[in-house]
Amino acid sequence: MKIQNSFRLGLFGGLGVIVAIAIGAAIGSLSTILTYVGAALFLALGLDPLVSFLAKHGWPRVLAIVAVLIALLAAFAGLVFALIPVVIDQISKLTKVIQTDLLPSITKGTFWNNVQHNFPWLDVKTVETSYNDFVNGLDFNKIGGGILSTGIAVASGIAGAVVIFILTLYFVSSLGSIKRGLYQLVPASKRPGFIDIAEQITEAVGKYVMGQGALGLVNGILSFLYLQLILPLFGVQIDYAILLAFIALIGSLIPLVGTISASVVITLAVWAFNGSPAVFCVLIYYAAYMQVEAYIISPRIMRTAVSVPGVVVVIAALAGGTLLGVLGALIAIPVAAAILLIIKQVVIPRQNAL
Repeated sequence: MKIQNSFRLGLFGGLGVIVAIAIGAAIGSLSTILTYVGAALFLALGLDPLVSFLAKHGWPRVLAIVAVLIALLAAFAGLVFALIPVVIDQISKLTKVIQTDLLPSITKGTFWNNVQHNFPWLDVKTVETSYNDFVNGLDFNKIGGGILSTGIAVASGIAGAVVIFILTLYFVSSLGSIKRGLYQLVPASKRPGFIDIAEQITEAVGKYVMGQGALGLVNGILSFLYLQLILPLFGVQIDYAILLAFIALIGSLIPLVGTISASVVITLAVWAFNGSPAVFCVLIYYAAYMQVEAYIISPRIMRTAVSVPGVVVVIAALAGGTLLGVLGALIAIPVAAAILLIIKQVVIPRQNAL
């Protein structure tokens, strides 16, 4: 439609801008729901290789889906009823230790005497004065409000995890029909190529999710064995070993910086509550483990998952983390792999055909 009147042109342009703003506002208000859906779909794609594996080995697909769902429910129940209470109990004990031992030692000055003894070159008096000024200037009303906000955020996170879990169950059971419905929206002449690329993308995402989960399990199990079983055999006791192993597991699920961040947190915790020589044993272990993971474990697990250049991995993880937080960092690498796959198989062949 050709618009001759400039007023009508401006009016239609303004309406277009208003509609665009309204769409953006709607997407912003639905960001939490879209995040839940994206996370559930991401996990469902990660479980799909298990379903395909069972189907290739003679299982009917319906039975394979049911088996995977039962295994997922069992793992979720085991995490809730076995691991979570232990972690919560150790967090409670850790909080009590901080309140009854660590904070009083800092207030009474014994902590600063130990710091001065271990670091004689440090101006401890200045640091102690700054700490006392900071504590005296704290607004405990704001702290109480912050604790309440943190509690609400934790409750919201738990509710979100339950919603994601339920959506994941739905997507796993209906992933095939969802993909078939999506394929019907593509023109028949382009459908075979679209299906081929889509299947490659979903396979890459699924293998990436499985690989990242395997890395987390390896780090968590090895950390538990080392901290809880091996070190005590040599007379080195580690407090809160299960909690620290859980931190190692969660950290390894985060690409790039997760393992090293969890290792630093665990080492600092051991230094704070166990001192030497425990901290040196833990520091040496995680320094060695990160090398083994980077050069042996991760390449073997992830070699069939995604093939993305290192610089693209860094940029994608930073961009995804900025946009969607931890979830964005998790899905950024397979998304980058999908974009590279589309460029390689669609864009470049079209450019070469011109």
